[in-house]
Amino acid sequence: MVAPATLSLRPCAAPAPTRAAPPRARAWFAPTTRAPPTVAVSHPVRPFSVIRRAVAVDSDQQGSPEPPEQEKKPKTYYFLVANAKFMLDEEEHFQEQLAEKLRNYAERDKERDFWLVIEPKFLDRFPNITKRLKRPAVALVSTDGNWITFMKLRLDRVLQEQFDAESVEEALASNPVELKFEKPEKWTAPYPKYEFGWWEPFLPPKSSNGTA
Repeated sequence: MVAPATLSLRPCAAPAPTRAAPPRARAWFAPTTRAPPTVAVSHPVRPFSVIRRAVAVDSDQQGSPEPPEQEKKPKTYYFLVANAKFMLDEEEHFQEQLAEKLRNYAERDKERDFWLVIEPKFLDRFPNITKRLKRPAVALVSTDGNWITFMKLRLDRVLQEQFDAESVEEALASNPVELKFEKPEKWTAPYPKYEFGWWEPFLPPKSSNGTA
């Protein structure tokens, strides 16, 4: 009879300890970092003498008078002209047209920009016009060129031009003249005839021409 086999177990050997990594040496210097590039800006050194001179100039200018105002540019005036008999005594509805415009300006509080000028001095600038006019002459003057063109279509038998003047006084200057209109023997129109002197509200300020 065969004896049974026996198994003997020996204690296993413990695994060899793992070898620890050697400690990392500490760096004795700070890591290098790249600084952003710098741009050097150089300013010119201003000499002290120049600074002193500038201060001296500024101090001198403090007491200097202010520069004169710019000269006013000439203004353009537009006009229609005809003989006084036609403009003031014969032309129908002329008085109503001017009166309506003057009333409209007053309601809108608008500064007046049109006038009647009897024997205006500016006509001396227009020999081609004066040789075609019967005298005395009357001009409707305004700074509104569009309105003058409109009135040219309404009045028809008038001459139109324009000129420049330094001031309104120069533009509206007139020569003294006496106006006399004969009354017609028979008036057949359905409306009353203009009263003599109706134009005086439309003359330039402090100006009145004509005698009854």
